[in-house]
Amino acid sequence: MRKVLITGASRGIGKAIADKFETEGYQVITPTRGDMDLSNSESVEAFVEKHQNEYFDVIINNAGINEINEITQVTDEELQAMMNINLISPIRLLRGFTEQMKRHQYGRIVNIGSIWATVSKSGRCVYSATKNGIHGVTNTLAVELAPYNILVNTVCPGFTLTELTYKNNTEEQIAEISKDIPIGRMAEPKEMAEVVYFLGSENNTYLTGQKITVDGGFAEK
Repeated sequence: MRKVLITGASRGIGKAIADKFETEGYQVITPTRGDMDLSNSESVEAFVEKHQNEYFDVIINNAGINEINEITQVTDEELQAMMNINLISPIRLLRGFTEQMKRHQYGRIVNIGSIWATVSKSGRCVYSATKNGIHGVTNTLAVELAPYNILVNTVCPGFTLTELTYKNNTEEQIAEISKDIPIGRMAEPKEMAEVVYFLGSENNTYLTGQKITVDGGFAEK
């Protein structure tokens, strides 16, 4: 049974990804914040050390935070938290677990970016920087790890109907945003999960180093 490590899988897109892999027969490991606090480097290193002898066939770096603020209003705390959770901790996890992938001559890594790494919007300076940064990780590791049959890709979700979307927007606001999406609606989390699953599964045998934007055509307007 292949094993997949997924961060940020308690809700939204992450939960849909975990559900999809579980349905397909994978052993799914979804650490909680109690298991590993991605904002704390010592916690991440402790998790890596605890599991250093485990082999994860697939790693999905899904967890992320998005504090929206114009550049003059960004606090040091927001800056550090977004850098740690969205970029630095994923790098630490890959540093810790890719050696086992190399030994097994097999691995699939999917980094979750964002539509705001394809286009941008006011208040997303740090968030966009981290999500562009995670694709930089993808680009390099796709080249570095390809000789070991390890494929690395980024998925950039567009507007998606997660719990957070419903919490932060009224039905009227969701309808208004949907008018700007060529396909006419927001995505369901399971639609993102299908793309991530393909990239992380044995069905993907050659696709690597790509930034795949799944946004219903929003970025192409």
